[in-house]
Amino acid sequence: MKIVDTLAEQSLLEELLERTKPPVPAECRELHYLLSTPFRYGAPYPTGSRFRRAGFTAGVFYGSSAPATAVGELAFHRLLFYADSPATPWPRAAGEYTVFSVRFRTVSGLDLTMPPFDADRDRWLDCTDYAACQDLADGAREAGLNVLKYASARIAAGVNLALLTCGAFLSRQPEERQTWRMHLGPHGARALCDFPEARLEFDRQAFAADPRVAAFVWER
Repeated sequence: MKIVDTLAEQSLLEELLERTKPPVPAECRELHYLLSTPFRYGAPYPTGSRFRRAGFTAGVFYGSSAPATAVGELAFHRLLFYADSPATPWPRAAGEYTVFSVRFRTVSGLDLTMPPFDADRDRWLDCTDYAACQDLADGAREAGLNVLKYASARIAAGVNLALLTCGAFLSRQPEERQTWRMHLGPHGARALCDFPEARLEFDRQAFAADPRVAAFVWER
């Protein structure tokens, strides 16, 4: 919108950009782009994530069972950006983010918070070494499993979900939506939602268990 004058020009620009992107996989084409995007891009995944290896690997849709957990995960990753860039000043304005819900269904998933998998809880919750989780995800895919439920490594009592295929979605588009504003600064992260009213705060010690945050340059 910043480089066009009308909505018609903006729509044309969006259409041109869409033509340059990889095609949406056939099994994901009926989904809203926010749901299909993790499974779309064939470019090498740069550094890997908890259940996805780096390189040309199958996509994963990450979510949380509660908005507060999702917002906490977001706060961690926003702070991690500044941890990796110690000379970058704090943003002057709050960032605005949309939390949305989706429905999914599986008859072939794994719950890592329950026996026997909870015996390896420390492996699933390692802050920086995702090898065990990636091995597990590879095995789950080979066995035809499509959903993993696991404890959050960042938020106490938080529960996350990893959808390994877009076939697990029941929703075709985002459903309930909430708008959150996140303020970042030398004291940590504060997140606010007006409807429903909610306030969350993550101070300097909130994510100190992660060595990347433990050495954080807060004053900048």
